[in-house]
Amino acid sequence: MDWLDQVVRLKRWTKDGVRAPHKPLLLLYALGRYQQDTEGGLRYSAVEGELKRLLAEYGPANPTTPGYPFHHLVSDGVWEVRTDQGLGSPGSAVGALRSSGATGRLAPALRTALGEEPALLGRMGRALLDAHFPVSLHADLCEAVGLDLEQAEGGVEARIRRQRDRRMRELILTAYEFQCAFCGYDGALGGSVVGLEAAHVRWWSHDGPDEVDNGLCLCSLHHKLFDKGVLGLGEGHRILVSRRFVGRSEASRRHVLALSGRTVIGPQAGVAPVAERHREWHARQVFHGEPRQPVG
Repeated sequence: MDWLDQVVRLKRWTKDGVRAPHKPLLLLYALGRYQQDTEGGLRYSAVEGELKRLLAEYGPANPTTPGYPFHHLVSDGVWEVRTDQGLGSPGSAVGALRSSGATGRLAPALRTALGEEPALLGRMGRALLDAHFPVSLHADLCEAVGLDLEQAEGGVEARIRRQRDRRMRELILTAYEFQCAFCGYDGALGGSVVGLEAAHVRWWSHDGPDEVDNGLCLCSLHHKLFDKGVLGLGEGHRILVSRRFVGRSEASRRHVLALSGRTVIGPQAGVAPVAERHREWHARQVFHGEPRQPVG
């Protein structure tokens, strides 16, 4: 069994191209828990709250339930569910999962493979992250699910990646003249830019191309907020700020809330701006809720 291929190709619910990270999030959570306790199971009623928080933070804006992946991940061959009556899931209904004592864990064959090859845990974690989430969220996700990849890999760098275009960062930063398209930050250290990143608008993990019209030069803060759905792009390349974002300090007002309605800085003349199809993808799949009205 090629477990890396298995986790990259998880069957996901699709409708109108809506992003559905439910199964990858549950499997990452299960790997993190397995790393801490190889024999333990995940009783649905005990982990429902944590899974809900993961979906709320890293899933699409639409309300969703962890009952769906808890039940349906079984069909991918990496997960099993038992109830108080024995093997088999009672379905995806939250009430049935709670009342039946439904408990999930990694499939027996996968647990055997992980026992025989401990480094597989880290490779699976990286493959899941690469296939389903942007790089800027990987560290936060690992922390959220309790997964220590360095420990899992034993210090070995073993990443399974679709080959990215190494020129992407240089092309994007040049196009935006080495400044954040949202705030204008242009810091450098010893002649090298620092704190500036090439952000994919449509995530690379979701078929976003390594092309200038799918990129923005963003500072580290605004890249993270863009990938978390706090910030977005509206028509006319104006910056959107989610109404769901709460920031009471002067720093939050200055660095986030005040961006609402501003026009993106760049790109330079002759370079294609963000393509409408990529902007619309981010608005549908990543941006959370409704945008705030421009300040002032």
